[in-house]
Amino acid sequence: MIMKKTIIALFLSVILTLTPFCAFAKQEDEVKAKSAVLMCMDTGDVIYQKNEKEHLSPASVTKIMTILLVLEALDGGKIKLDDKVTTSANAVEMGGSQIWLEQGEVMTVDELLKAVVIASANDACTALGEYVGGSSSGFVKMMNERAKELGCSDTNFENCNGLDDTATNHYSCAYDLALISREVMKHKEIEKYSTVWLDSLRGGKTELNNTNKLVNTYNGITGLKTGTTSNAGFCVSATARRDGMNLVAVVLGSDTSEDRFETAAKLLDKGFAECEIIKPNIDKKKISTVKVKGGKVKSLKPVAASSDKFLVKKGSQNINYKYTVADKVTAPVKKGDNLGKISVMSDKAKIGEIALVAPENVDKIELASIFSDILTKI
Repeated sequence: MIMKKTIIALFLSVILTLTPFCAFAKQEDEVKAKSAVLMCMDTGDVIYQKNEKEHLSPASVTKIMTILLVLEALDGGKIKLDDKVTTSANAVEMGGSQIWLEQGEVMTVDELLKAVVIASANDACTALGEYVGGSSSGFVKMMNERAKELGCSDTNFENCNGLDDTATNHYSCAYDLALISREVMKHKEIEKYSTVWLDSLRGGKTELNNTNKLVNTYNGITGLKTGTTSNAGFCVSATARRDGMNLVAVVLGSDTSEDRFETAAKLLDKGFAECEIIKPNIDKKKISTVKVKGGKVKSLKPVAASSDKFLVKKGSQNINYKYTVADKVTAPVKKGDNLGKISVMSDKAKIGEIALVAPENVDKIELASIFSDILTKI
């Protein structure tokens, strides 16, 4: 009898010990990474997150900031795709992935950008950074300033390519990298590079093979960037589009290359399966007129500040709108001043808000104007 009780106790002990481990193992099967984020790029909503603010080495996913600054320099007219860039000694010294640039070798911005996005070339990345920023240090300063502008509070760059063997304070997090990726993908021309599987340089002598294997396997993939070092593990920022919805999955610190791509694909699948984008259906008749006290114009009809898209659960029912408009406002009124809001609801839950604003300036009426009007009428 004692032996039977002992066996049962041992059995229960084993079950209790294994249960938490099994639950944890199941979770790890889904997200095989130290940190991950799934974000809707259309709205900025986070659909999934795991240790999203943890400071980690991003490896070559760092290059998305380099890519962003190059694209912005192109859009701003600071540089052109056919500009010729001369390779510096510093760029040649970069290790890791490269296109084996030689000191003094000349390539166009287009060729170097192609090498960075497709093949993750560190030498090409450094050459581009020096060309846009004037020097490596100048470009890194630009990277950190832009990161702050985007709201990246857990990011600090020490170089433009993500090499971390000598870096001491080079880090980012999954959430910040999703923000940067979102900004990059606003530049539609990036897809001319990020969706290419195979290409070449130097008249076909240098082959470029995309490091993002999802480009060749995932339905709707639009980019964007991989990264791998011994410190960082295997990382990827994967972007995709289906049915007009754009998602980004950032995966940091996976143990294997397969783990990062598998995790990114599962996260993207989750987003596309569970979520959809809606555009608000605004009824202008429900936006009441606002009285303007002491203004040259007696009333204003507010307008929607934007026609933002909203992320909802797929198949959401009862999408409705609650209109809140001010009764009156005191002049002066500036164009764009807030006069109310439209709350967007789904099944009684608020999913977003649209500001209602003044469509024009309204000056305050002065005594001199009143007397002038009276004299005019007389």
